[in-house]
Amino acid sequence: MSIEIHKVTAHIGARVEGVDLTRPLGRDTYTALREALNAHKALVFDAQGLDDAGQQAFVRHFGDITTAHPTVAAVDGAPHVLPVDSEGGRAANHWHTDVTFVLNPPQATSLRSITVPPYGGETLIASSAAAYRNLPDSLRRLADTLWAEHTNDYDYAVPEEDVDEEQAARREEFTSIKYRTVHPVVRVHPLTGERGLFIGGFAQRIVGLSAGESRKVLDLLQAYVTRPENVLRHRWSPNQLVLFDNRITQHYAVDNYDGLPRRLHRVTVAGDIPVGVEGKESYAVEGDASHYTPLAA
Repeated sequence: MSIEIHKVTAHIGARVEGVDLTRPLGRDTYTALREALNAHKALVFDAQGLDDAGQQAFVRHFGDITTAHPTVAAVDGAPHVLPVDSEGGRAANHWHTDVTFVLNPPQATSLRSITVPPYGGETLIASSAAAYRNLPDSLRRLADTLWAEHTNDYDYAVPEEDVDEEQAARREEFTSIKYRTVHPVVRVHPLTGERGLFIGGFAQRIVGLSAGESRKVLDLLQAYVTRPENVLRHRWSPNQLVLFDNRITQHYAVDNYDGLPRRLHRVTVAGDIPVGVEGKESYAVEGDASHYTPLAA
């Protein structure tokens, strides 16, 4: 079958037809998908018949895969697969780019629907490239010069009385190894040369600014990422896979399904060290993630 790629929105997202994810990709098919990912940032596939092993095999076409997470437990018997489960409550209502608190965050993320609620449970994916293009010239020039510290250990601003024992245990697991890494606020994509705002929920402080000043600057820039016209709102159906470019997007799991069962499986592709507009690389301050991810060339 020939591949058909249909845009979903003007700035982000495309639906892919004519690719059987349960079979190895030919070179031409892989090239077409990589070009589509570069152009559209997020791709939606029919994943009928795909299991954990098949998801990993498909994702490996794009590079070496990471283990499930630096600190969070994997699916039993599948060390490269992270369960994104309604019972876990991870990453809901929180704009982020996956695992930016390590030196080389994943270059791409795949999510496959296992259990879908009858309503709600969408995943929002935003183009940080479109956000950068939206910036006024003066703000763009400022952003080009900024660096931000990303960490998995920060104040979630949740009152203690609202945190139950299960939530506290999840947070303890998530921060069991503490990471701090400094990344450019504007990252240059290594394949396309596009610039995008590389921030999100793990970015907690602008280097050289106070915590209060940092929050104001980050909130200002983040508002451009989450403009509705820059966001794909994906409503999950059974047996779907979404692949998105983690280097130039953010995403958000919407908690609007009344606690009904919802489960996705995540597999991520190992990434390179981010580079800013002046050609300087990110640098680690605390935490070793070598057990989690190889370094992509």
